[in-house]
Amino acid sequence: MLALSREARSNQRRLLTAFGSTSDSDLLKFNVLKFRKKQLKFGKSAIHDWGLFAMESIAADEMVIEYVGQMVRPVVADLRERQYEATGIGSSYLFRIDLDTIIDATKCGNLARFINHSCNPNCYAKIIQIEGQKKIVIYSKQPIGVNEEITYDYKFPLEENKIPCLCGTHCCRGTLN
Repeated sequence: MLALSREARSNQRRLLTAFGSTSDSDLLKFNVLKFRKKQLKFGKSAIHDWGLFAMESIAADEMVIEYVGQMVRPVVADLRERQYEATGIGSSYLFRIDLDTIIDATKCGNLARFINHSCNPNCYAKIIQIEGQKKIVIYSKQPIGVNEEITYDYKFPLEENKIPCLCGTHCCRGTLN
């Protein structure tokens, strides 16, 4: 782990004091994630085209990466999804935070958009609130080894048109929805 500067340690102590001594506070973990990002890379995936892979060991219950993009309303997300399909972009990277807010990482995002679905994932997505703003953070469910693909269950809502699942795990549901 990289050594933290005196100022960074001071900020951590200040946060611990402000939020109690619970070292598992989402705010504290998020602050640490900003100071020291996990070593990740995207590459070819056996699941679907591209995927995100760990370049270092990741322990269970650690923040792995924040899912970032443009915050849009559902009506804008629906319009963009139709535009992406019509222009042949293919995959869209829309992630619903709540009924009123969706993160669109299709054209403006980070490596988190390359995380593939798995019916037996090694991570999960959690919505946390930092200083009044909701954020999507990917946490590890279990230890993740070097070069292991990062996955989570997309948990798409049930719909008539089924999206086939390609995860290939022993407990595969067959569809994403």
